[in-house]
Amino acid sequence: MKTLFKNVFYFFAYLIFKSPLWFKEFLAFGIGVLWFDILRIRRAVAMSNIQNSFPEISLQKATQIARDSVIQMGRTIVDFNTLTWISPEQLREHVQFEGLEHIDRALKQNKGVIVLGCHIANGDFGILALSNFGYPMHLISKRFSHLWLDEIWFSVRGRFGTQFIAPRNSPYEILKALKKNACVIFVLDQFMGPPLGVRTVFFGRETGTAMGLALFAQKTGAPVVPCYSRRTADGRYIVCFEPEVPFEEIGDKNKNVQYMTQKYTDRVEAIVRKYPEQWMWIHRRWKVFRE
Repeated sequence: MKTLFKNVFYFFAYLIFKSPLWFKEFLAFGIGVLWFDILRIRRAVAMSNIQNSFPEISLQKATQIARDSVIQMGRTIVDFNTLTWISPEQLREHVQFEGLEHIDRALKQNKGVIVLGCHIANGDFGILALSNFGYPMHLISKRFSHLWLDEIWFSVRGRFGTQFIAPRNSPYEILKALKKNACVIFVLDQFMGPPLGVRTVFFGRETGTAMGLALFAQKTGAPVVPCYSRRTADGRYIVCFEPEVPFEEIGDKNKNVQYMTQKYTDRVEAIVRKYPEQWMWIHRRWKVFRE
């Protein structure tokens, strides 16, 4: 049965890969409209998140951002099929880079690089492209309980050499990767409560954010470089790197971690504010933080 599921997936993935851009856009739009306007899966969550984050905008504008965000998720689903079959040469044509000098400068410190990531557009395109260009990429990512789905998901995402670190019992693998001067990606835009998260503010509201990034930055001295991808109208992706976020010592270790986690959260917020229609608003980012 597992083999059947995999063969069916690869067959339909190939059909989508060979389809023209207009069909891929139509398919992504259909997924988004089905999700947001018909099934209304987490529509209320997305609308509440956007209206609370941008209280100055109209209901019509908030609805448009929410719908565009879900359509972008549809594009991510469609584009995952493209990644299944895309060649290294085609990937190079599909992805461009901005600010690559920031990651190059960070790697020259020979401490490894901690990449501050978030769910903007399709990060997998950016990660695969960086691996394809020879950058040693390690992504902290959960695994699926269904083995056939897990095999497909991670075999596609790892086609060009990306390595994956499971969140549980990950410290050793993270330290080992940084010691080899590799890049370790921490995705920092989802809710995390105690004991792994600390209290932060995101878009003016209290929430919880994972403190692992700050802990490893403090322990290793590895530079932290923000990175995100954004999608263009012609279906390409631009992978953007921003300047390093220096680690600041303001007190004891706990205060430093709290302070820097907020600094990293502020960077993510600034990115989302630039491209709100490409961020994943359906996530319950603002759960109650209970210590």
